[in-house]
Amino acid sequence: MTSTSPEATAASRAAEILSRPIALNGLTVPNRIAMAPMTRMFSPGGVPGEDVVSYYARRAAAGVGLIVTEGTYVGHPSAGQSDRVPRFHGEEQLAGWAKAADAVHAAGGTIVPQLWHIGTVREDGQDPFPDAPSVGPSGLRLGQDEPSAKAMTQGDIDDVVAAFAQAAADAERIGFDGVEIHGAHGYLVDQFLWAGTNRRDDAYGGDPVARTKFAAEIVAAVREKVSAEFPVIFRFSQWKQEAYRARLAETPQELEAILAPLAAAGVDAFHASTRRYWRPEFDGSDLNLAGWTKKLTGRPVITVGSVGLDGGDFLKSFQGEGAGVAALDDLLDRMEREEFDLVAIGRALLQDPEWAAKVLSGRFDELTPYDPAAAQTLS
Repeated sequence: MTSTSPEATAASRAAEILSRPIALNGLTVPNRIAMAPMTRMFSPGGVPGEDVVSYYARRAAAGVGLIVTEGTYVGHPSAGQSDRVPRFHGEEQLAGWAKAADAVHAAGGTIVPQLWHIGTVREDGQDPFPDAPSVGPSGLRLGQDEPSAKAMTQGDIDDVVAAFAQAAADAERIGFDGVEIHGAHGYLVDQFLWAGTNRRDDAYGGDPVARTKFAAEIVAAVREKVSAEFPVIFRFSQWKQEAYRARLAETPQELEAILAPLAAAGVDAFHASTRRYWRPEFDGSDLNLAGWTKKLTGRPVITVGSVGLDGGDFLKSFQGEGAGVAALDDLLDRMEREEFDLVAIGRALLQDPEWAAKVLSGRFDELTPYDPAAAQTLS
């Protein structure tokens, strides 16, 4: 009699569960593995070149079902001014992105750009972009009592909404499979959602529903500019880049008040960003943020947060600061229960472009452990 090892059983189960296709509106994603957006700053002049094209195509060829690109600036003067972050506007920039979409499709994957506006970026009052001053709902960053940037007027709001909508229309025109709106991590859209940076006393400020108005207007404008079957994904988080313990919602009811207007405006799927995917979001339930999001909205949800960072020990456990251990079986159990629908891989996939292929074929012993120093130069 031959016995099947626990490792072989787990590998087979991972391949079975993660290889299932999933529909996001009119798009069929070939499996449940997504590539998380990761800022790389490898696009001089904001133009994604052949190295960027090959970077995404390589991972699609190795089995990633859905690629979410690094954040790309929408066509608004203050969206972001780094000369090396790609833009999603301009003839040369869009031509570069069209090549990336074509290459990913040729490799068998699907791809959406992450549309981004950074919002208020400095705490010290010294705006790094004097030709395009920072803007935000109240011009505040974390911990500020006085603004260090411009509080947006209605005209500013309308211009930014239009910029997101135009970027989405361009994405569909040049061959992308959908779009993701970056509403997380303390950038502009999230600055409206969070009470810590939104102190407005007009229709865009106040209770959680009012603070969602700006994001919902972006979603609705995007939805109007693209075809009915074109997927619109919305990424959000509780935590901020400079405030890991910040929270938009303390209860499921508060979270529902934020998500419901976004779903009603036309979000097809949510991308719930957490730093440790296995942590329960609210007391009294094991559901993580993605699980609560699906429960409250009924929409497909992508989970993310430190999956695969233990490299060769991926089969055994995930380790995190003060987090204890959560086994791979836990991730698969949650997916089998349909707590969430896709899992986004970030740094592990940056380190090992073959990560998805290795996991889907059970070759866990071949996974390359994440090395922060080496990952800075990887393509």
